[in-house]
Amino acid sequence: MNLSDLATPAVIIDYPRLRRNINRCTSRAADLNVRLRSHVKTHKCVEIAQMQTPGSFKGLTVSTLAEAEAFFSAGFGDLIYGVPIEPGKFERVFDFIRRGAQLAVITDSEEIPEQLSTAATRAGVDVEVHLKVDCGYHRCGVDPASAEALNISRELADSPSLKFGGILTHAGHSYHARSREELIDIARAERDIMVEFAGRLRSAGIEVPSVSIGSTPTMSVYESLAGIDEVRPGNYVFYDAFQATLGSCRFDDCVLTVLASVVHCEDKKMIVDAGGIALSKDRGPVEFDSGCGYGRVYSTEGEDLHLRLTSLSQEHGVIESESGSLRSRFKLGSRIRILANHSCMAAAQHRYYHVLEDNRIVAKWEAHHGW
Repeated sequence: MNLSDLATPAVIIDYPRLRRNINRCTSRAADLNVRLRSHVKTHKCVEIAQMQTPGSFKGLTVSTLAEAEAFFSAGFGDLIYGVPIEPGKFERVFDFIRRGAQLAVITDSEEIPEQLSTAATRAGVDVEVHLKVDCGYHRCGVDPASAEALNISRELADSPSLKFGGILTHAGHSYHARSREELIDIARAERDIMVEFAGRLRSAGIEVPSVSIGSTPTMSVYESLAGIDEVRPGNYVFYDAFQATLGSCRFDDCVLTVLASVVHCEDKKMIVDAGGIALSKDRGPVEFDSGCGYGRVYSTEGEDLHLRLTSLSQEHGVIESESGSLRSRFKLGSRIRILANHSCMAAAQHRYYHVLEDNRIVAKWEAHHGW
């Protein structure tokens, strides 16, 4: 099957680039002597997860319990649910554990340990819980220098029916680094904050089985991870226009594009059938590139056409050009490929990936959505 045979919009996965990105990150984790527990929220796809776990360790990070279900059903039994647990999800977690899953949860709340322990005891299960630490992102997580961080860790370690799995963090603020030097500083701080906090807990008599960190930008610059057990990057499988603009990768490392068709064309404006529902409306690297728009435009062969999507509505994408006639370059039905600003968000809009190798579609993989 060729690209011209696909109905649009459709997600295209460049298989050689995918394989290269995965192999590079796997080797890097091995060189740094840490476990690679990839975050599958980027792709939600069993076939890709299988590529990410070539050795004996089959651990993954998931962002929804629906993802946990899909990957557990596919044989991945060592999972961390990477969103702070709340009481409404306790029973679903207990059900996974009863069925033999090693599904760990995270928390940053002083309220959760007692509630979760009581409920787990009543359900007759033991639950592994990791403490979410804020290393500077300020989205979730406890301040590692606070008394609260020590108190929650101790309560998790001492609670009946709970097992303290360790500490984890995510340096999401790395996506705002203005230079490689700033990114290196964030990566060092992420590591050092966690190693220091783990030492503080151990000095207080609390065992810390795992110290887990990671983001795709910081993964690209780690120099040493002494004292760290595990990394959890996710976007590295696909990368995207944001990562390439930031410098975490090159544009020719980017894997995911959205195939679209021209449905209207004028000299200076062209409309394609991929809008917000096909691409998401993530502006991505706008703080670094004010003209980034909603994606870069490529030919079906992967040539950069030096055009951007300038606006999106639900099913329409607008491409504008100030130089040259679009009408002379494109006709109705012409196919283009759009490199999205944020591949995780774009991928989440689609149920299937069409896998491209040697200019042919060689496979169709399912993505597992829902919550």
